[in-house]
Amino acid sequence: MIRIIFYLLITLFSLTTSALIAQGDRYEQGMTKAFELWDAQKPMEASNMFERISSAEKENWIPYYYVVQINTIYSFNEKDEEKLTLQLAKAKEFLDKAQQISPDNPELIVLEALINTAWVAYDGQKYGMTLAPKNTELYIKALKIAPENPRVLLSKAEWDMGSARFFGQDTAPFCKDVKKALELFATFKGETLFYPEWGKERAEQILKDCK
Repeated sequence: MIRIIFYLLITLFSLTTSALIAQGDRYEQGMTKAFELWDAQKPMEASNMFERISSAEKENWIPYYYVVQINTIYSFNEKDEEKLTLQLAKAKEFLDKAQQISPDNPELIVLEALINTAWVAYDGQKYGMTLAPKNTELYIKALKIAPENPRVLLSKAEWDMGSARFFGQDTAPFCKDVKKALELFATFKGETLFYPEWGKERAEQILKDCK
């Protein structure tokens, strides 16, 4: 009898393990396919795939992150207010879901600030007064949580540079932060599979302009 129970437990464990492996494989395959769509200049198709993955990965903030990122970065320079509003609304919706899964996540805080920046870029007079102070708070918060995260330092530096330009001030003091961010990219390791990696090339370009 004991042998039968032991055999059943082993069989159940094997089936559960196989199911988890298969689920993991589907996740990796789906994420890889979504990145391939993005690389193929099909960002909204990629966003839709990340969205479908997030519906199956309800405790994983990573696929939510990329829905937010795509809908945010493709809102910059968007002149159609209706399209802009829809994209940023989706970005905020998925950001809220991601932050429920992973509160006080510096990577998500940076995306929140980028959503605000997209609104400011669209209409600075309308959104600048309210969102600019909010972004300053967000970047200070993110830097306090993760001072060694290169995306946090880079994004804060770029925001500070933009603010300095707006007020006719020198941007040079912030170049040292960009340089430090670039150094951090060389050693920073993501915590999970498909962890955000962007920013190094951007830091190199900004630092080049600094010189």
